[in-house]
This record gives sequence, structure tokens and C-alpha cells, in this order.
Amino acid sequence: MLNDDRPGFTDAELLDNMPALRSFARRFHSSASDIDDLVQETLAKAIAHSGKFQPGTRLRSWLFTIMRNTFCSKFKISKRERVGGIEDSAASASLPPSQIWEVRGHELEVAISTLPDNYRTAVDLVLIQGVSYEAAADRCGVPIGTIKSRVNRGRHHLTRVLDSE
Repeated sequence: MLNDDRPGFTDAELLDNMPALRSFARRFHSSASDIDDLVQETLAKAIAHSGKFQPGTRLRSWLFTIMRNTFCSKFKISKRERVGGIEDSAASASLPPSQIWEVRGHELEVAISTLPDNYRTAVDLVLIQGVSYEAAADRCGVPIGTIKSRVNRGRHHLTRVLDSE
């Protein structure tokens, strides 16, 4: 059923642009069924919003814009949707044993206790409590560079101790 009373363009003009639309859709999809779906959705939107078409402009450009926007919208939505099956849910249901982290946490406590007092204080303030370098320097009454050096040396000491275990 051709409807030629639509403002701005006719159904015949839409049909004339179908090969160009199919060609343009190949930039977005490789599957023939996906290409057909994109072309069909583009034409449906063009017909539904035919009143927004401005006579005197290029119909093909308008259709290409609709197609690109349709693809981009669907792409954004598909990135938000989580697609998965049994394998995905089984993988997320499996958690590493918490005992490992308890053991590593205890090893970290022992390693921190082996630090010299000034390094331990700096590491505790900056790395564990999350205090800024400036605030830690004020609390310890030393320059900020000294705190940075102590934290850095404390990290290296902890890395050596934990890697040797």
C-alpha cells in the first residue's frame, strides 16, 4: 500500500532509498538479518516521524541519520544489558576462599610489626588510615618529604617481607 499523501516524501522515494540503506547498514552489522532489521526499523521510524522531515533537504541523508542514531541507541542499550547463561552465573557464584585473605591479612600485620617505628607510623597514617601526606607530616612534626620517604621505604620493606614468604 503506497501512501503518497505524506508531507515531504512518498513511499516510492523510501523504496528507492532501500538499496542505499542496506549498503549503509552493512557498516554496522555483518549479519543479513541484522541488516534487514536495521533497515526496517529505520523505515518505520521515518514513516512514524515523517512530519519532522523538512522538504527541500535530502531524504537519503535524513534516513542515514535515523539509521545511525537507531544503531547507536541500540548499541548503548546492549552494553548495559548483561547477556549470559548458566556459565556466567556459575562463574560469578564461585568465590575464592576467604581463608586466603585472612592468612594474607595476618601476614601483613606481622610484616607491619617488623617495620621501624617511624616507618610504621607513616605507613599506618597514610596507607591504612588514609590520612593525607600533609596531615601526616603535621601529626609527626616532620616535613612532608620525610613522610613521603618513610611511606615509600615502608612499602619497599613490606614488599620484600611479603614476597619472601
